[in-house]
Amino acid sequence: MTTKTVPPVPSDAERLAALRRMKRVATSLLLVAAAVFAVSFALQDDIAWLGYVRAAAEGAMVGAIADWFAVTALFRHPLGIPIPHTAIIPKRKDEIGASLGAFVEHEFLSDEVVLGKLRSIGISRRVGGWLAQPANAERVTAEAAVAARGILTLLGDDDVEDVIERLARRHLFEPEWGPAIGRIGASLVAADQQRAAVDAVLEKAESWLAAHPEAFGRMVSERLPRWMPGFVDRLVDDRAHREVLAFVRAVRADDAHPLRLAVDRYLAELAGDLQHDPEMIARVERLKAELLASPRVREFAGEAWSAVKSTLEEGLADPASELRIALRDAVVEVGTRLATDAALAAKVDAWLTEAAAYVVRNYRHEIAGVITETVERWDPRETTEKLELQVGRDLQFIRINGTVVGALAGLAIYSIATALHALAG
Repeated sequence: MTTKTVPPVPSDAERLAALRRMKRVATSLLLVAAAVFAVSFALQDDIAWLGYVRAAAEGAMVGAIADWFAVTALFRHPLGIPIPHTAIIPKRKDEIGASLGAFVEHEFLSDEVVLGKLRSIGISRRVGGWLAQPANAERVTAEAAVAARGILTLLGDDDVEDVIERLARRHLFEPEWGPAIGRIGASLVAADQQRAAVDAVLEKAESWLAAHPEAFGRMVSERLPRWMPGFVDRLVDDRAHREVLAFVRAVRADDAHPLRLAVDRYLAELAGDLQHDPEMIARVERLKAELLASPRVREFAGEAWSAVKSTLEEGLADPASELRIALRDAVVEVGTRLATDAALAAKVDAWLTEAAAYVVRNYRHEIAGVITETVERWDPRETTEKLELQVGRDLQFIRINGTVVGALAGLAIYSIATALHALAG
């Protein structure tokens, strides 16, 4: 598909220079016609063919003056004289704006024009192909990161903490904890997930007992009567340490040990009580109420937001961060899919078309109203200058064409009249 080259839009200064140049050309032609008319009118009695020149020059002046009047009357009063139906644009500025708005609304914002254009250009494939380029994806990611950092800066910490606290209270504290914990616990016990926790506790207990026999012995000795001899304390400490260590090792080695089974039964019963025992549920609710009243809830919200905000700011600021890389890769992936997946592109195009159709059907009047309101706000003199700057140069061609056509018409009329007069004589 060939791309149409769009010529550069001239600046206002360039338009003004071109307008003045064309005005000089058109006025110069009128002056030339007037000079030719004066000379030929003075000499036509002596030189017969100058009558034709005079007629052409006369027609040229009439055409030039008439078209000068017509062009000038659009923008201002000719020669400053308030002739009726002149200075049309400044006088009817608001009507012109309303007509222009209505024209845009009905001709450019119609369903057929907008939807037809959207369906024909294939937005998804074009956008997808552009986003699939790593350089473009990096640009989009960088702009999105700047915008996100700006949003983080604008967000008040207290407001965000209030939101987090309200969400925590609503979703974490309002529901009953007991049944939910009980259901999770029952599922874990049914899947023997508690075994790993029991093994971890036993392993830590065995390691501690093996490494700290004296500390365990002191705990036992402190509970013996004071009158017992010291060697008896040491014997008891040693024996108790060996027995407890052997017991822990036995429990670790035997998956069907009675202690393990007892723990399993206890956890299963606890999970059942949490779901069905009103007293247990009430105890959990009292614990939740105490936790809810604690200032730690507010502190938790502040700490959570502070951690999230700090992480996001650091990640968004660093182009080499995992967050930025992940965002850039996601943009490239989305672009690639849009460019290569016809079904996805069709869905996105359909969605965009439907969204555009909704906007056009419901807001076309408001969109076109922007033109009307903008023109109404313009100063009449400013409006005149703006429009003359846009189309004035082309209108000067009307003056030039009027001069040429007037000359030809004058010559033709004079020639026909002269011929008829000669035939009649």
